[in-house]
Amino acid sequence: MSTFILAAMLMLQPLALPAARLKDLASWEGVRDNQLVGYGLVVGLNGTGDKRQTIFSAQSLTNMLEKMGVTVNPLAIQVKNTAAVMVTATLPPFGQPGTRIDVNVAAIGDAPNLQGGLLLLTPLKAADGQTFAVAQGPVVTGGFVAGRGGNSQTVNHPTAGRIPNGAIIEKAAPSTLPGGRMRLQLRNPDFTTAARVADAINRRFSAGGPAVAKAENSALITVDSPSRYSTRPVQFVSDVENLVVEADRGSRIIINERTGTIVLGKEVKIAPVAILHGALSVEIQTTFDVSQPAPLSSGKTAVTPQVGVQAKEEKAKSVLLKSGATVEDLVKALTAIGSTPRDIIAILQNLKEAGAIEADLEVI
Repeated sequence: MSTFILAAMLMLQPLALPAARLKDLASWEGVRDNQLVGYGLVVGLNGTGDKRQTIFSAQSLTNMLEKMGVTVNPLAIQVKNTAAVMVTATLPPFGQPGTRIDVNVAAIGDAPNLQGGLLLLTPLKAADGQTFAVAQGPVVTGGFVAGRGGNSQTVNHPTAGRIPNGAIIEKAAPSTLPGGRMRLQLRNPDFTTAARVADAINRRFSAGGPAVAKAENSALITVDSPSRYSTRPVQFVSDVENLVVEADRGSRIIINERTGTIVLGKEVKIAPVAILHGALSVEIQTTFDVSQPAPLSSGKTAVTPQVGVQAKEEKAKSVLLKSGATVEDLVKALTAIGSTPRDIIAILQNLKEAGAIEADLEVI
């Protein structure tokens, strides 16, 4: 049986999360990352490139050579130092032409190792087909392969690597400039948190005038930039992001049944309930008896299996929780009677089914 872990997160505030800056709770609509992808070739490999059955790498190489004035039949060459790869990157919001970003490189053919390879010039495109960056440079792999044949050792994944600052942005990111009417998007939608965010912005910027912020729903707050910030939209965004808001969130219990991990909060309440929990174990053993005939007899040696079944049931252990009990009280009581994390998982699921626990139970 694997080792189980029990993690109890005990909150200092019984009903709310600690206050946080608004920039940690929400993001501005239109200010977002964009995914880029491209197809390229890695050259300079030490015989660890794509094999002959990977046709597209040879075709890509001959197409590139043809643009450079060299005409080669892709079926007449066998190159072992080239690998076809997919290149991915993340274009940050307001990324400006000339700045550099990191790229990830992964083999898509049968190349066993990209160590020591060099990525050739690769355009990186967005979902709309527009090229926003170009990547090129030496690939840094997080693993390696040593040895040959049956005596080899592989560490991590040598078929995937990274090029720090390997791409240059050629086109500005399609981000929305701040100003006028803007929208805040909560990372964890909640009506109470949305209302508190709107109240905090109005207290800071309305100054007795019309409200500048309005909670549209549990995830969206509309904000109008005040007239005094008409020439300083970036300063207004900065002032809004640094407002401190006390977020609110419903009580949740997270259970990972594969690892036996339980994450729960101290504020979770449990209705008055009595818990009885026992254990039943069944053990089946098979032994083989050998029947040996007497010497000089016509009998044959026979092997007979003997199956034994044993059942052991422990006495049920009881826990009584009174009104106002919390999960902290439950954990202490269950730990005192020797319950394992697997027992606690089963008990929490039964309490949720019985309607005795006031929290969302999520199993991952």
